[in-house]
Amino acid sequence: MAGTPEFIVQNYETLAERAQTRSFGLIEEDVIVLDAETTGLSVQDNRLIEIAAARLRGREIVDRFDTFVHPGVPIPDEIVRLTGITDADVAHAPSPEEAVALLEDFVGGCPVIAHNAAFDRSFIEAVKGGVRVSDVWIDSLALSRIALPRLSSHKLSNLAELFGCSAVSHRAIDDVEALCGVWRILLVALSDLPRGLMRRLADMHPDVPWSYRPIFSFLAGEDPDAIFSLAAARTEVLRAQAPEERIDADNLPFLSMPTSEEIRAHYAPGGLVNRMYPEYEPRTEQVQMACEVRDALATGTHRVIEAGTGVGKSIAYLVPLAEAARRNRVTVGVATKSNNLADQLIYHELPRLAREIEGGLTFCALKGYDHYPCLRKLERLSRSDAEIKTTRDPADTLTAVAVIYAYVCQSPTGDLDGLGIRWRSVNRADLTTPSRECARRLCPFFPDKCLVHGARRRAARVDVVVTNHSLLFRNVAADGKILPPIRHWVVDEAHSIEREARRQWAVTVSADESRSIFERLGGERSGALGQLIRNLAGSDAMTLYMGLSAKAVATVQRASLAMAEVFDGVRDLARRGRSDGYDAANIWIGPDMRESDGWQHFLPIALTAVDALEEAQRNVSSLVETVAEDKPDLVVDVADGARRLKEMLDGLDLIVKGENDRYVYSLQVNRRLRAGGESLTAELLDVGEMLAERWLPEVHTAIFTSATISIAGAFNHFERAVGLDRLPQGSSRALHLDSSYDFDENMTVVVAGDVPDPRNRDAYLGTLEQLLVDVHIAMGGSALTLFTNRRDMEDLYARVEPKLAAVGLELACQQRSASARQLRDHFISEKSSSLFALKAFWEGFDASGDTLRCVVIPKLPFSSPTDPLACERGLREERAWAQYALPEAVLEVKQAAGRLIRSSSDVGVLVLADSRLVTKGYGKKFLSSLPTSGYQRIESNQVGRYLELWRRAHER
Repeated sequence: MAGTPEFIVQNYETLAERAQTRSFGLIEEDVIVLDAETTGLSVQDNRLIEIAAARLRGREIVDRFDTFVHPGVPIPDEIVRLTGITDADVAHAPSPEEAVALLEDFVGGCPVIAHNAAFDRSFIEAVKGGVRVSDVWIDSLALSRIALPRLSSHKLSNLAELFGCSAVSHRAIDDVEALCGVWRILLVALSDLPRGLMRRLADMHPDVPWSYRPIFSFLAGEDPDAIFSLAAARTEVLRAQAPEERIDADNLPFLSMPTSEEIRAHYAPGGLVNRMYPEYEPRTEQVQMACEVRDALATGTHRVIEAGTGVGKSIAYLVPLAEAARRNRVTVGVATKSNNLADQLIYHELPRLAREIEGGLTFCALKGYDHYPCLRKLERLSRSDAEIKTTRDPADTLTAVAVIYAYVCQSPTGDLDGLGIRWRSVNRADLTTPSRECARRLCPFFPDKCLVHGARRRAARVDVVVTNHSLLFRNVAADGKILPPIRHWVVDEAHSIEREARRQWAVTVSADESRSIFERLGGERSGALGQLIRNLAGSDAMTLYMGLSAKAVATVQRASLAMAEVFDGVRDLARRGRSDGYDAANIWIGPDMRESDGWQHFLPIALTAVDALEEAQRNVSSLVETVAEDKPDLVVDVADGARRLKEMLDGLDLIVKGENDRYVYSLQVNRRLRAGGESLTAELLDVGEMLAERWLPEVHTAIFTSATISIAGAFNHFERAVGLDRLPQGSSRALHLDSSYDFDENMTVVVAGDVPDPRNRDAYLGTLEQLLVDVHIAMGGSALTLFTNRRDMEDLYARVEPKLAAVGLELACQQRSASARQLRDHFISEKSSSLFALKAFWEGFDASGDTLRCVVIPKLPFSSPTDPLACERGLREERAWAQYALPEAVLEVKQAAGRLIRSSSDVGVLVLADSRLVTKGYGKKFLSSLPTSGYQRIESNQVGRYLELWRRAHER
């Protein structure tokens, strides 16, 4: 991995040589190395076709086992191509039962080593008698992640090539030979880990069966007096890599930048980008965008760039951005919405750019707290008295702890996302800490040794930082205390930043959060307070501590009861309020509500809770401050509770009083639950105002880019949303760059202009039902229908699905319990499947090719008239609907249309089934904002026939 300390690199480079002379005694005597080949990946649907094994004694293979297995079914062509094993090879081979019986005799109960052992073991044990082969299976893949945490890949083929072992060929016997060589290298690498770590790992939770424990115990015995210190290991690895500080661009009069001609040369044949991507072909719009980014950086001005699909935005902005960082020794930033794009930049574009750009390039990713291991929790979980929370195999948690220990002992920076941890059986919350729960100055690893807090300091020493919108806006709210001082930003996928900023800056007081705070704090015998009281028993200042503890416990209990009454009151208010929510009521706390009888009943309850929270927070803080003077390590969890009480107090006081007119206030209740899920929220009304006050003045250049920013060619809505309209004239410039795709040729827009008004529900649903059936049958499936509300979606699904099933077409629906990811994966994998979906699929969903040939939008996505933000805007501005709701709906339709054409070869139809597009004047804004130059207006009962003709003309 990039950024590996040099002493770690040198250790890895000598592993193969040292493995030739090291001896490991009993742990390398009579172990079996095994590999199996199968007809596929699923143990339920596939069969064994080859099993190979070798018996190791020391450095020698003393016996071998290899047999084909008759699977009882033909071997798929792709498996034949991969392995070279044919039906003729297995025609006279033993049956699975016979082969596994022979294997059992060969293994003789010895430990079995396999790379991704769960796969081989599942196929072996699926055969009758397979469970008798061995009780001990050691996964060399997981072990390699512990032994060699700085490798970017732990595939057996990569390990074998890297360390000069026998080559992997997807034949079981060859893979066994390779793993025999790799096995000793893993043992040497484990012994290279910091002194005492093997003992720490071996002693973790001895009651949990764990196949690696004997290995760690043996290696610990080689250095029995060693004591492991994570703090010392972190100090060593950080000392080994201390890159040069970057300059704060505020201290530069201007940026030195290449000329526009030099930028164009980077995109020319044989230039920088061509070296990054040998098959690259120059695109006029991409070069134009790169030059705009260059000009913005050189002049310290901002840009809004709408670049159509296919322009290649990331390469257009990365090259001039990297030049700015490299030439001026400053750190620049890229903020994205999705993890997919961030990973694409970090793992693909930036490494290629770093290899080809003169002088190289350094970069890193900064993510939220839950992406990084908490070292304090890691130390706690490694102790046997800590509870392992999992509904599956607790050994997976021990493996995760071991992987993280090894990784943080060799890695100055890094997160959990690429460590191969089995999160299905490991409780992520046991290994990470939310921002609110972070001990900060009370933690022994704060700040530099901590991966979260140290990340900001280390990010200040690289050229390019990649982060997400949420972290960028949390940094603004935290007055720049999260990210390094970056003055030049590209904000990609910028169409969504107003919504994300409002979400990040919202103040919320929820029943679930309140319950969590009081449960964590506990009382005299439970939670953090109870633990503190037990720890303080017998101390010199016991009388003082017990008095403070008693006051804290009593006031926390009163505050807990008061907050419970607040949320009962919230639910009562929801019964009186007006909301269009199907399940979740989202109700505006406006002037009418604050003057109502219900609010007059609720207000004293809420103010009593404010007083109770204030008293509890004061007493808990006093306890923390007093104990921390002598025993700071004992009050970490109670201090977190004090901070969270203060946040809840401030939030409740803000919302109940409602005096700050920069916010819109609301309450939320889940109507499907009798209790729980209630919350009170304050959201900023004008995000642009805060950006213009607190972020843009500190930023020299902000490049906002997306494929969907303008409304009918105008950018004023976006500029107002992000605060650019508050800046001096000439501070920014907006431009549109056409897509490199031919939308007029590839995309057809159909408007069904006669769909009845939704208020006439029977006629509306009846017409839509027939339209949707016709569309799906005409297109042969491969349709995505995007709804604005669950009620319509579920009603229409119940009507349409049986009719499509009757003609052999599959239709899925985004039910409440459905996984959006699984729905996406299934839709993409099944060419003719169709999907009814909600908000999660309106943007960020990619399904290129024939898997998606039709997008249907039954209703324009206007915000609900009872939405609190819309209500507050309507109260304050006469033309609020035209200023906000209309352009936001236009952008959502543009995003939805963008799901259809994801490559230059895609073709598809966008069906808009809202008659307001042709009966209302504002309909032109929607239609003129689409990437096509025209549309077809067709009666709803003729849409199916039209699509049949379209499909014949475009069938591949």
